[in-house]
Amino acid sequence: MAHPANQARGPLGFILHGSLVTQIVIGLIAGILLGHFAPAAAHSIALLGQLFVSALKSVAPILVFVLVLSSIANQKAQSSSRMGPILMLYILGTFLAALIAVIASFAFPVKLKLDLANSTLNPPGNIVEVLLDLLTSIVVNPVAALLNANYMGILAWAIVLGLALKHGSQSTRDLLTDTSNAVSSLVRLVIRFAPLGIFGLVAVTIADSGFEALRQYGLLLMVLVGCMLVVALLINPLIVFVKLRRNPYPLVFTCLRESGITAFFTRSSAANIPVNMALCERLGLNKDTYSVSIPLGATINMAGAAVTITVLTLAAVHTLEIPADLPTALLLSLVATIAACGASGVAGGSLLLIPLACNMFGISNDIAMQVVGVGFVIGVVQDSVETALNSSTDVLFTAAATLEPGRS
Repeated sequence: MAHPANQARGPLGFILHGSLVTQIVIGLIAGILLGHFAPAAAHSIALLGQLFVSALKSVAPILVFVLVLSSIANQKAQSSSRMGPILMLYILGTFLAALIAVIASFAFPVKLKLDLANSTLNPPGNIVEVLLDLLTSIVVNPVAALLNANYMGILAWAIVLGLALKHGSQSTRDLLTDTSNAVSSLVRLVIRFAPLGIFGLVAVTIADSGFEALRQYGLLLMVLVGCMLVVALLINPLIVFVKLRRNPYPLVFTCLRESGITAFFTRSSAANIPVNMALCERLGLNKDTYSVSIPLGATINMAGAAVTITVLTLAAVHTLEIPADLPTALLLSLVATIAACGASGVAGGSLLLIPLACNMFGISNDIAMQVVGVGFVIGVVQDSVETALNSSTDVLFTAAATLEPGRS
């Protein structure tokens, strides 16, 4: 009789505990082959993709609400004088990353293959309408905001309640933390079904559109990765140069090599915290500072997430041919920055915040969640590069804020 440990290493063990990246790659390849060689059969398994997207639609509103609420309520005032400059660098870097993504998305517009048959669209005409829609969305009933996936209302209520609960009892804040962890676990469960969902989504897409759909995925991935490389190799070094007044690239390449490569494979900023701590120690940084800034950065320093949210949102905007002027694009950068700071630590967590940004363009939740599904298709590469950028920047900005200007 087989030992239970050996059984766990079989097919069932691979499904439950195997590499999600490997499973997604298998689902992607299987979907391409089925869609190309057996289009009729591909349509018969379309339900797999529909169920996956529906599950994402169900969990995303409550995820945004609970994560932001818990994050703000449990935020503690930092005693270190270095936290202010580091926090400013985190926010500045994330905002500039979103801005680069806006510029790239308008320079290289990408259109997606989306099912628009039963979706509603109510795009704003200009920045004034955008702001009015935002104000109207913010003051809605919080229960109605959750039921209707009104992400601006969800975000507003989460921030207000989080600020109010900062002064609540420790047991209340602990309950919020436990709730946040529970919802994150639920999201992980949903994401474990991503290989099946991607199998269904890709099979139907290839059956309907052929390999043209793969070209769209490739173009989208090129824009995403290109933006993140620009941020890592141009924007971040520029920020460090302004702060330190010396050649930033030795420090930049050290952080990318010793932190970014590890984060690329782990695909988790939280899991990369010990690596970043050890790197900060080798760089001779103040332990009292980096022991706070590195875990903080793993939570709110999300330049890669800002790029992902912005590029995929604008891909939906281009697909639906919604006019977007410069002020609206700048507002999107701000919304993406705020959303990125609340991104979940789970793999693909930034994708679940795309509906929040789509909401400001009047894009319905049905369409937004299809865009999230596209994000999971390219997520094998996107999420790895995003995590590498996020995690390596935690060390980079901590060093930039604590090292003396002009000295190595």
